[in-house]
Amino acid sequence: MKNIILDPEEQEILDAFEAGEFHSVLTPERKQFIESSAQYTCQLNQNVNIQISSSDLTAIQKAALQQGIPYQLLMSSILHKYASGMLYESGYGHS
Repeated sequence: MKNIILDPEEQEILDAFEAGEFHSVLTPERKQFIESSAQYTCQLNQNVNIQISSSDLTAIQKAALQQGIPYQLLMSSILHKYASGMLYESGYGHS
């Protein structure tokens, strides 16, 4: 696996985890999903810069922390699911 460069916030979280301050509650199924998502993300070749509200970014970062994944991976996963029709806003033509 390639060496992954973490931003300071991600490194702080990793350090805290390695120090025993966090404990994984991932199921084997969830872990497999995350590993598959990470492999898919590593294959990406396009970068996109977007502006979002700080409250939305904070919410995404908190959700990613709860899932034990980097927030960029969560954002990429959400966009992928939406683009592939697996995620949609309720009330917009899907049942």
